[in-house]
Amino acid sequence: MSHSLQAQRQRTNAYHLEAGGLVASDQTPFWLRANQYGTVPLNGSTARLSVGLKSDYRVADSTGYRPKIDWGYGLDVVANAGASNQVLLPEAYVKGRLGAFEFYAGRRRELVGLVDTLLTTGAYAWSGNALPIPKIQIGVPTFTSIPFTKGIISFLGAYSHGWFENTGRQITGSFLHQKYLYGRLGKTTWPFRLYAGFNHQVIWAGRAAPGVLNPNVAANGQLPSALKYYPAVVIGTRGAFQNDNIVTSFEDNRIGNHLGSIDLAADADIGGWNIYVYRQFLYDDGSLFYGTNIADGLNGLRFKNRNSPAAGTFSLRQITFEYLFTGSQGGDEFVIDDDRRRGRDNYFNHSQFQDGWVYFRRTIGTPFLTAADEARPALSTGTGIVNNRVSAYHLGLSALLFGTIDVTTRLSYSINAGTYPSPYLTLPTQFSGLLTASVPLTILGGTTLNGSLALDSGGLLPNSVGAYIGLRKSGLFSRPANSQAGRSSY
Repeated sequence: MSHSLQAQRQRTNAYHLEAGGLVASDQTPFWLRANQYGTVPLNGSTARLSVGLKSDYRVADSTGYRPKIDWGYGLDVVANAGASNQVLLPEAYVKGRLGAFEFYAGRRRELVGLVDTLLTTGAYAWSGNALPIPKIQIGVPTFTSIPFTKGIISFLGAYSHGWFENTGRQITGSFLHQKYLYGRLGKTTWPFRLYAGFNHQVIWAGRAAPGVLNPNVAANGQLPSALKYYPAVVIGTRGAFQNDNIVTSFEDNRIGNHLGSIDLAADADIGGWNIYVYRQFLYDDGSLFYGTNIADGLNGLRFKNRNSPAAGTFSLRQITFEYLFTGSQGGDEFVIDDDRRRGRDNYFNHSQFQDGWVYFRRTIGTPFLTAADEARPALSTGTGIVNNRVSAYHLGLSALLFGTIDVTTRLSYSINAGTYPSPYLTLPTQFSGLLTASVPLTILGGTTLNGSLALDSGGLLPNSVGAYIGLRKSGLFSRPANSQAGRSSY
């Protein structure tokens, strides 16, 4: 059999179909909607239908051959009916591969940063909490060995351009610039590996209606949007357009709102467990450079069971601990001429981009930085992110019951201080919990029954209890007789 025919037969063409319903006593509980790519409504009981198709790259055949040039696509449609009637496209993309490099255009579910991807609270800057932003991207999506290092040094990264929505925003016509680069020291076969890298996001360009933006930060509501400003956005150049009548004195600092994280991590195989530890250092201004917000960051520790599930009633698969702190922000003062007092970073907010670091009113980064729509009305002062000084503790567990039932839980407790401009003097606390179970069934040739129960209790979010139940069918088109049940994203 020829290489081309064998590889063609190994292309993965998958589908999924899920129908279910969500009910809640008040606002949808935090862990039923957070990090669900903006597909779960904030309020009201909802009937839900999700349909997806995906074609992935062809895998290597038995001789190790795989085409250097390949393509794929993904499409996911989510329909919600109830208090909120929506038809959403959390994924709609085409992609192509040339060797290790990949290009894609459209919307695609992604998480950027060194974190545990299964039970995390979310990577700081790009967590999967909002609908994916449509963009074009070129990159190396998986860790790839640098030539001549024999797999000891590997890297992944990407560079992209995206478009923010115009509906419901005070600033319209804005763009996204995003890039990230991560390196790994150590082979996958080694018992210990080190990781380091960074991600950089910029929201830039756009315009506002008269009276929305102060003349000190925008010339007649117009922000620098032409192509000539793009290099300054990418590099973060300061003071490059001092004689430009579109660039205000505010932008002598930088054009656009720059934010992201610098990440360090390590993992080790010890006995039957993989231990992964990580730290994300936050930046939204110059405070990290000067070391004044070094206390802020996301800290994580994950234990993952490397053994096959043990026989019996209970088998622990994974446990994740995280601690997020964003309360410093370089301090309560901003003095541009004093490096030690350039504080008030006001994470995910910006004087020009007053909608905040949101997409369709959902926080793009960690959901623990609260968008205006989500907090109790008395705490939702203004627009954008109304709570970005947070101390949050999180525990996540994944286990297998009776060898078949997949169970996960997320338990989070946070202390919330609002923002420096609008502080919460009472420091409201918040508990949010989630328990999910996925039970395989034999009906319809193999399906999965997914159920979730969630609770919010505290002073930040409305007290609420909610539940979801759904039936999911998924599998491969090439194997209709052996369709494999899948798991819900809840």
